[in-house]
Amino acid sequence: MEIVPIAHFRSPLKSKFGIPRQSGLAESLTGRIIFEPPYRHREALRGIEDFDYLWLIWEFSANPQRSTLTVRPPRLGGNQRMGVFATRSPFRPNGLGLSCVRFDRIEDDPSLGPVIYVKGADLMDGTPIYDIKPYVVYADSHPEARSGFVDQTAWKSLAVEIPDHLACLFSATDLATLHQTLALDPRPSYHDDAQRIYGMPFGDYDVRFRVEDDKVIVVGCQQL
Repeated sequence: MEIVPIAHFRSPLKSKFGIPRQSGLAESLTGRIIFEPPYRHREALRGIEDFDYLWLIWEFSANPQRSTLTVRPPRLGGNQRMGVFATRSPFRPNGLGLSCVRFDRIEDDPSLGPVIYVKGADLMDGTPIYDIKPYVVYADSHPEARSGFVDQTAWKSLAVEIPDHLACLFSATDLATLHQTLALDPRPSYHDDAQRIYGMPFGDYDVRFRVEDDKVIVVGCQQL
């Protein structure tokens, strides 16, 4: 079977560094689904506005495909191996991702056709999307289900400090999204150097920050 993208994702997150590790963690993170020309028709979206959530099937386009049978999940500190099919690692035999995102709205663009706005996506800017399916509660929701090692390992959010002279560079919505994204700790799980400066492309800026005592401190923003 040969599959081709039906759409591409547009996001303020321009590199895989800083992408939330799961969908829904940065709830205010807004992205756009831009369809390829054959699918830029309202007919293809008839009824989609009646669903609150959508499943996106997409490609880990920034990660090389790997045939390894085990990976090191960040949730386990990157120190313990698990079977690749027992994780959501981006390093997969076929490089396919699956994300549940909140449907926000559709806007018609004169040149791009109908554009879907979604919230909480964990997709990088430019990510190819191969299919979209509606989230259906009776089939997709299992609140009593076990979640393996995820149930046994708490994920701790960080405090975020952005000085006023840098915060004013962003709109209120983008600032809230930046807070949520940084609070998830974008660093590799094995990094713990309070003096190290990291850079994360966000919108029109390269956001520079360091992490000290469970706090993310933004130290600069350079325009891209």
